[in-house]
Amino acid sequence: MFIPFQSALNFPLPEKFTYPFYYQPHPIALLASKELQVRLLEQEFQHDFGINQVERNGAIGKMFGVLVVQNEQGELGYLAAFSGKLGNSNEHDGFVPPVFDLLDPTGFFRKEEIEVNELTLQLEELLNDKEYILLQSKVAQVRMDFQQWNDAEKSELKRLKKERQQRRDASDKSNATAYEGLIEQLKQESISQQIQFKHEQIAKRKALSELEENLAFWEKKIGDLKEQRALMSADIQARIFQAYTFLNKDNQAKSLLSIFENTPFKTPPAGAGECAAPKLLQYAFLHQLKPIAMAEFWWGISPDSEVKVHKEFYPACRGKCEPILSHMLEGIELDVNPMSINPAEGKELPIIYEDEYLLLVNKPAEFLSVPGKTIDDSVQTRIQLKYPNATGPLLVHRLDMSTSGIILIAKQKDIHESLQKQFLKRTVEKRYMALLDGYVKSSDGEISLPLRVDLEDRPRQLVCYEHGKHALTTYEVLERKNGRTRIHFYPHTGRTHQLRVHAAHSKGLNAPIIGDDLYGQKADRLHLHAEYLSFWHPITKERMEINCPAPF
Repeated sequence: MFIPFQSALNFPLPEKFTYPFYYQPHPIALLASKELQVRLLEQEFQHDFGINQVERNGAIGKMFGVLVVQNEQGELGYLAAFSGKLGNSNEHDGFVPPVFDLLDPTGFFRKEEIEVNELTLQLEELLNDKEYILLQSKVAQVRMDFQQWNDAEKSELKRLKKERQQRRDASDKSNATAYEGLIEQLKQESISQQIQFKHEQIAKRKALSELEENLAFWEKKIGDLKEQRALMSADIQARIFQAYTFLNKDNQAKSLLSIFENTPFKTPPAGAGECAAPKLLQYAFLHQLKPIAMAEFWWGISPDSEVKVHKEFYPACRGKCEPILSHMLEGIELDVNPMSINPAEGKELPIIYEDEYLLLVNKPAEFLSVPGKTIDDSVQTRIQLKYPNATGPLLVHRLDMSTSGIILIAKQKDIHESLQKQFLKRTVEKRYMALLDGYVKSSDGEISLPLRVDLEDRPRQLVCYEHGKHALTTYEVLERKNGRTRIHFYPHTGRTHQLRVHAAHSKGLNAPIIGDDLYGQKADRLHLHAEYLSFWHPITKERMEINCPAPF
């Protein structure tokens, strides 16, 4: 699987290994990726990547990875891998094998999968058995008939009781003997009617009970099979997690179960260990190859839910890969995590407007609105230092770290509450300026794509029609020039990364914002700026209109 470089190497090697969760590919990793991409065009796979297609039509792209390595003779080359399986196979010439091959016909998974499938077939036979289906229908009908009969009979008994009361009230009470005889007659009628009702009720319940017992027999067989299948599947899954064992440079092995036991997941998520990065490192450690640099790129059409661009590079996913790679890269010196460096250091926080109740600042790009996990410096902390006597939550709303522009801040708790109500009632008007990579054909319009967080790769957002929250953006094109579009965005909802995803997604504008390192390509900055904000002043009741021109 070690592939020597075909091209001459004329640049220095990196001093540290790639930080896999946020990186700019090293030139040597770019060279390896370019060679692999040439091979992908030449090699035939039983897989439709959908390259140059607009509609998927069954096509699906795939993540590929390269790991530049050095063998024991000091020769440089690279390894190649793909995430998951490709063309219903885990094995392809020129690619490293999986850490554990679920598709191996001689392995326990394939053998026990047959047993699980046999149980599934038995279940399907029982569930589709005509006798069972007819019995279900009959029980449901008899239950409904019994309930209707029971309700009708009880209603009739009430009517007869009322009628007896009327006869009692209308009787001649002056003739004591006749009155007592009537009372006794009415009593016997009531007893007779109740006895008849109970006898019929018992008979009908017995008939229903016999049917329900027959149905319970079927459902127990089905329940036992389901439980047997569930136990077998759980056992197989546990053995799979144990079979996925990952090495590090010191040849220390850890299973998926032990790797994930101290994470919020507790158990490994589906597909853990199947991504390209763990496959590449596993092969390198097994064959005494020294990791030099790594890169992963998308090949083919984007998935419906995500934003993935053909041939663009992406970091390893955090949900599935971070726990695994933390173990595999233990003891290897990595590039500095850019997210651990304070991006606001040395930057000023200009005040646009201020009075005794509120103020508005122009947040620079790459500047946190509120403290992060490892960085405290932010708009909020700086305002707290500048106004130590201010009360309340201060920030009325936030901007993404990479987005620049207007942030509204309250100096008092009641002012904050008043302003927040305006945001909730959507009486606040917001406008953003953005520069997009590509031409937007229509002059204006709206984008409505529901969004939710990618649980396996935070903070990325996915388009999800099942679990996503409503997200609506209107836009107006200002200029098209040099392959770019200058545009105004008007967000009507405030979802995380809303404008970024609505711009980049194929069902949105299909033109990512320049400098979007999550949904497009890195640049000097994210070209997205909150340039206009309009709201009612809580004290003066005046309509405030604040402008802050974009710096690009």
